[in-house]
Amino acid sequence: MAADMLIPRHLRPRLETLLDTFRVIVLHGPRQSGKSTLARLVAEARGGTYAPLDDEATFDAAMSDPATFVGDQRFPLVIDEIQLGGDRIVRAVKRSVDATQRTGRYLLTGSTHFLTVPTISESLAGRAAIVQLWPLSQAELAAAASPSLRPVTAIGDANPVSAAATGLPAGGGTVIGPSAEIIRDWFDGEPDLGRRSATARPDYLELLCRGGFPEAVRLDTASRGTWFQSYADTVIRRDVVALGDIRRSAALPRLLALAAASTSSVVNIANWSRRLGIDRATVESYLEWMRRVFLVHELPSWGRDRVGQVTRRARLHLTDTGLAAALCGLDPAALRPLTSTMTGALTETFVVNEVARLLSAGDMTAAIQHYRAKDGREIDIVLERADGATVAIEVKASASPRRADLRHVSWLRDRLDDVAPGSFRCGLLLHTGPAAHRMGDRLYSMPIDSLWSSPA
Repeated sequence: MAADMLIPRHLRPRLETLLDTFRVIVLHGPRQSGKSTLARLVAEARGGTYAPLDDEATFDAAMSDPATFVGDQRFPLVIDEIQLGGDRIVRAVKRSVDATQRTGRYLLTGSTHFLTVPTISESLAGRAAIVQLWPLSQAELAAAASPSLRPVTAIGDANPVSAAATGLPAGGGTVIGPSAEIIRDWFDGEPDLGRRSATARPDYLELLCRGGFPEAVRLDTASRGTWFQSYADTVIRRDVVALGDIRRSAALPRLLALAAASTSSVVNIANWSRRLGIDRATVESYLEWMRRVFLVHELPSWGRDRVGQVTRRARLHLTDTGLAAALCGLDPAALRPLTSTMTGALTETFVVNEVARLLSAGDMTAAIQHYRAKDGREIDIVLERADGATVAIEVKASASPRRADLRHVSWLRDRLDDVAPGSFRCGLLLHTGPAAHRMGDRLYSMPIDSLWSSPA
């Protein structure tokens, strides 16, 4: 399958740069997110070797003589699904790179968080850069839907996906690049207001139910639900149960379904324990395993001295809203009524995931967190750079944004202006309506699709 027939991954330029800088790169992320295909393409372009450990013959060769396996190859050597090889393979990689300062030697991929795999005690500290590949972002899918591009094939999928099949509405503007310039504009305090979105509220509901897993993108609604259920079952069975000390595996699907129904909320472990009929320690342990295999992720609580008392609990999000919607038995029609209690939660998770994808693939570093004060003030997303520059974001599923929706962001602006002048750069209300507006001093409302398109 030719590389030019694949949806280009925005992480690839960063991955190539890291290979020119580090001896080892660890590329981890959810199963079926496209890691194997991306790694194989990079290896082929550089004349390297692709070695999948989920292939029985490759696994047997690697485990029988790890030193020869990692040393007698064309580099870069991609070792796919590194967690299957455990410490024996990782330690062989460590010994190999310790004997040379040459960069770009190994690209290790894994479907389990590398630093938390119980079978791997060697972290490769000082030798490796660790990056995460998420499922396809809307920016990547929008590039595939651009009329200037011919039909493409989704990474990880041998079946062609036409531009129309991506489901993105036409006329959405020029697709932005992987550098996530829009986020840089936020920190510069200069959001682009010269836009009118072509994406309507029903379109957003279609997008969040579709999600970003390459294989699921091409499927119709009914088939996609089956795919997501099979995906969840496979990850639980192959990764969580196989790698973890799981004594009550029957509780895992119920826990994942509860996590999906609770996406964008602060987890109440005591409540979950009662609902599932298992003790708190078990809930916490199993939830940690779901983090390790990238089924869920969390936004830590943001807070600064002198800003106000905050709660320190993280906010949980499913890694893909298509998976979350499927596990809740929801489709776009079920989310359309204004009375739907899940529409707002899934829309918030959708935006959180898109922002995280842009940050992961780009060259700009910012922590992504949430704010929840003890007095009830909440802000969905707080982005903070190392220099203290801060962007606050509220997400609403409404197509009719109101100034009042930014009241907590406005409060934070004023508070930071008092205690850390210059650190608050802008506050945003991302919504499903068509237009962008200034809402006050450094406060703006913008369509959600500004995350992946620029004005036509």
